[in-house]
Amino acid sequence: MPTAIITTDDLREFKLELLAEIKELLNANQAKMTKKEWLRSTQVMDMLQISMTTLHGLRVKGTLPFIKIGGLIFYEAGDIEKVLMENAVKPIKKKR
Repeated sequence: MPTAIITTDDLREFKLELLAEIKELLNANQAKMTKKEWLRSTQVMDMLQISMTTLHGLRVKGTLPFIKIGGLIFYEAGDIEKVLMENAVKPIKKKR
C-alpha cells in the first residue's frame, strides 16, 4: 500500500477549500431563512376556504399568528402550514 506525504501547503489548501464550501452553505441557508412568503387575509381565506368571520376568530383565539401594519393584516405562509399540521386529525384504526 503506497504512502502519501501530506505537506502543510496541502493542509492549508484543504482548509481554504473547506472554508469556502462552508461559507457557500451558510449563504444558501441564510437566503432560504430570510425569504418568507406573506399572505393577505383574502389569500388565506381562499387557501383555507373559510369566511372572514372564521379567520377573525382564528386571530382572536391566537390560533393563527399575524402581523398588522396599518389596516392590513399579513400571515406568514409557514405559520399557516404549521397550524394545519399541528391540528391534523389522524384517522382511528378500527379493530376487527
